[in-house]
Amino acid sequence: MLKSKPVVNVIRLSGVIAEAGRFGGGALNDATLGPLLERAFRKNKPKAVAIELNSPGGSPVQSSLIGTRIRRLSEELNVPVFAFCEDVAASGGYWLACAADEIYADDSSIIGSIGVISASFGFHELLQKQGVERRVHTAGQDKSMLDPFRPERPSDVKRLKALQKKIHDNFIAHVTNRRGDKIRDDKLFTGEVWVGQDAVDNGLIDGIAHLAPKMKQKFGDDIKLVVFGQKKSIFKRLGLGSSSDMLSNVEERIFWSQYGL
Repeated sequence: MLKSKPVVNVIRLSGVIAEAGRFGGGALNDATLGPLLERAFRKNKPKAVAIELNSPGGSPVQSSLIGTRIRRLSEELNVPVFAFCEDVAASGGYWLACAADEIYADDSSIIGSIGVISASFGFHELLQKQGVERRVHTAGQDKSMLDPFRPERPSDVKRLKALQKKIHDNFIAHVTNRRGDKIRDDKLFTGEVWVGQDAVDNGLIDGIAHLAPKMKQKFGDDIKLVVFGQKKSIFKRLGLGSSSDMLSNVEERIFWSQYGL
């Protein structure tokens, strides 16, 4: 009887993390990734699941949902998870990396950005110059918090900071829980990023390595890598899209450009 080769199922997670329907349907979110993750953990009786990760972050909620699903499947099925970061695993992307049991990256990978950001614009002076009167009526005095068409209120900023702190605290708790005593310096939680070996030295990742050689090192040279990928629509495969897709592409580029990509 022939002995079957050990299998490592490979998932590629690349893109901005956002709710379903964003970025032309190409965003990473629990709704679209759920079935893919379920198949990758259950099919072929894998020795492990390896995640090729390339994400500048995005929604903290979707990051949490995806990461929680990965951990649940790993623990229920007793399948270890290895993350291999490519260009960038920052913010929510690093949240996903921390769902793995071990994290590896390239010498030039950008890692970290453990923080929370909110960015917008203020247009109230432009409206005044153009002679435009804006009329807004609400039930609830705080319904129009951070309205970009009126002067910024200190009370709004204070409440936003409080919300950001809660999300940041959740992020820190997740990283601390997953990385354990590998991370001992609170300065790692300031939103800064590290590259390659610096990320190893600071405990953010476990080493510099690429997927195939590392999986062979752990499971033998006869390991079989089975790739699981998301299905793209015919329009995506042909490079076609609507005007809203083009706007989404611009928004997506803003996420990546934070890291010079």
